[in-house]
Amino acid sequence: MAIEGFQYKEFAEEMARQAKELVPPEFNDQQKGYIVNTIENFTRMAGEALYNDTSLNFNADQAVLISQIIAEWSFHKSIDLIHSRILPEHWDGIMQKIAFTIFEVAKQAIIRNIPQDQMLQAIEHHVNKAYVAGLEALEKKKVISHEAKEYAAKQSNIDDMAKRVQEEEAAAAAAAANGQETLPQGAQTAPQQVGGQPQQPVKAPAHAAGKAAKLLSVALLLKLLSQDKVVTILNKFSPEDSQAITKFMQTPDLESQIDPELTCQCLNEIKEYLPKKPKLTEENIVKHMQRIFDNTSRDKVEQLIKYERPFVKRFVSSAYDDEYYRIPLKVAGVIAQYVQDSI
Repeated sequence: MAIEGFQYKEFAEEMARQAKELVPPEFNDQQKGYIVNTIENFTRMAGEALYNDTSLNFNADQAVLISQIIAEWSFHKSIDLIHSRILPEHWDGIMQKIAFTIFEVAKQAIIRNIPQDQMLQAIEHHVNKAYVAGLEALEKKKVISHEAKEYAAKQSNIDDMAKRVQEEEAAAAAAAANGQETLPQGAQTAPQQVGGQPQQPVKAPAHAAGKAAKLLSVALLLKLLSQDKVVTILNKFSPEDSQAITKFMQTPDLESQIDPELTCQCLNEIKEYLPKKPKLTEENIVKHMQRIFDNTSRDKVEQLIKYERPFVKRFVSSAYDDEYYRIPLKVAGVIAQYVQDSI
């Protein structure tokens, strides 16, 4: 049975329409047409393949997700190819490789029930890998030089766009964190000379900084942690807040853009709402596992640990029986947290 409610042709046309409004204004008509047509063609072909493959049992939301990812990456990588200075007759081969890679990686991720953020990370990795592989193939055929390949490989419209957004949001958030947006019209926002002495800027009350200041403060804190801890903490936030924090973390010289006093206050406020970590005991670990089991099917948990070592499986199995499998407490705590974060 075809995917009910999935209008892939209309969706492809809508993606092309949106792309037409976003293409860089400095591109000529041929370049703009290439981007728009590539997005529509690849999105339609992917949608049609999903629509007709009854073995997948995907729903409309899943089909739309895959199609949209292909559209978005087709937009960014076609811009990269235009910026790369590679002749247009070589663009299609690389774009086809990228679209096929996304299609297959996304399909497998959904089939394996991989969390969406992990799926997107995997897709980005494989897109970049396919892009570089396409460039290397052109170099091997002596179509382009090594220098041309290196130049093309450095093009990344998605990074350029993200950087622009980060700079804009960081500037806005920094202004909010320092209370500038709450100042009355005409209030001083920069040091002024009064009687020969520099006068400090007027600051708004700390509570006026609001959410932006708190997210900035979290970003500053996370920059001090290891990557695995950062990922674990970001997963506790909503997707919107997590994305905002990530952008702030990538902002150059973030420390100089915030008010230290206000940041400390924000972190202290956040600390009050953090759950107190329970003492690491056998009883608490079993309770931790039981809370996971209450919200997750056993099949899903067992699928998660399918390829884990035997002692991990025995630990989980014992927890189902409300018993503690004798392993070091720290190891048990790590396993319990891993299961919780992976569900």
